[in-house]
Amino acid sequence: MRIREFPAELASRLKVAYAVRNVDLTLPGLTLVDECAPRAGHILAARVDAIGHHNWLELSTGRKAAIYPGDEILLAFGERYAPDQYESRIPDVLGTSVDLVAAGGVAGEVLSRHGDMRPPTRLEPIGILADREGTPVDLRRFSVLAPFGLGDHPPVVCVVGTSMNAGKSTTAASVIRGLSRSGRRVAGIKITGTGAGGDPWMFRDSGAVVAADFTDGGYPTTAGVPVPELAELAQTLYHHAAAHDVDAVVMEIADGILQSETSALLEFPLVRELVDGVVLAAADAAGARYGAQHLRSLGLPVIAASGRLTQSQLAIREAVAGMDAPVYTPNELAAPEVAAEILAMAGVSRSRRAGVLELGEAA
Repeated sequence: MRIREFPAELASRLKVAYAVRNVDLTLPGLTLVDECAPRAGHILAARVDAIGHHNWLELSTGRKAAIYPGDEILLAFGERYAPDQYESRIPDVLGTSVDLVAAGGVAGEVLSRHGDMRPPTRLEPIGILADREGTPVDLRRFSVLAPFGLGDHPPVVCVVGTSMNAGKSTTAASVIRGLSRSGRRVAGIKITGTGAGGDPWMFRDSGAVVAADFTDGGYPTTAGVPVPELAELAQTLYHHAAAHDVDAVVMEIADGILQSETSALLEFPLVRELVDGVVLAAADAAGARYGAQHLRSLGLPVIAASGRLTQSQLAIREAVAGMDAPVYTPNELAAPEVAAEILAMAGVSRSRRAGVLELGEAA
């Protein structure tokens, strides 16, 4: 394996992507290696070779910066599972080129793409960031999550969706907005997805006193990450948020309920114990009705629905006709009284669950 110096002038030129924003490029002894098998979380310095679908990169500041052939960027390897964008994997070896599979700073090898997506932007690897012995540095080394012991455990309103682009982030932000307007301190966390700053920024803009996502824990993307590891990450994000003395945590899970990691997480005991109530974001009425039935079959309390379906009054009526949970538009969720009612329903769910546990212990 060839170990090379990581020159300071290269570090100063790099456009640093959002997903690797917490990497400290001033650490002593940093080197570059180019003869190793990439792994999820390995940090890559690369040169833009040919512009494809993505002609911009989300920087560590959140700014969308235009990129051009010859630009040098810092990003991380990760898988991607996005039915309306790219499906990608991590290459077995670091070859002469890799793909930019997400503008937030994820590198990989595209396996398939949606018909509306152009071929990916191509990158020429400069090297993988390593220590002085040539061992690649894992992004998780730069985690900024700081869980503490808790006295109180604030309730969790979980937002999940029937698919990508069902309106999850807007739904989560609307609940945060409503709870914040009701005078409560709210945290917004996103436990899975592909690294990008849009959702955390939206949570903050909606009134969250703290917003964090998986990238804060050192994961550029969560596709392909073992589910027990994701469940522990969810717990860490929850404790990190709760340590800020919040009254509620709004937790978003990315993609749809049939996506492999999302599906497995919703069945994982550690996550099910964390969730006090679910607000389901759906693109249409059929998805809302199926999604609610599916989630309830897993023992998860669906307390409301929202999402893109609320753009149509007809779709709302169709959904309500087959559900015993209310359907709210984003504006309604942002109303203090509606958000407070959702939180109250989540509290009822938590009390019932605690009662069941007490009965089980007594038996």
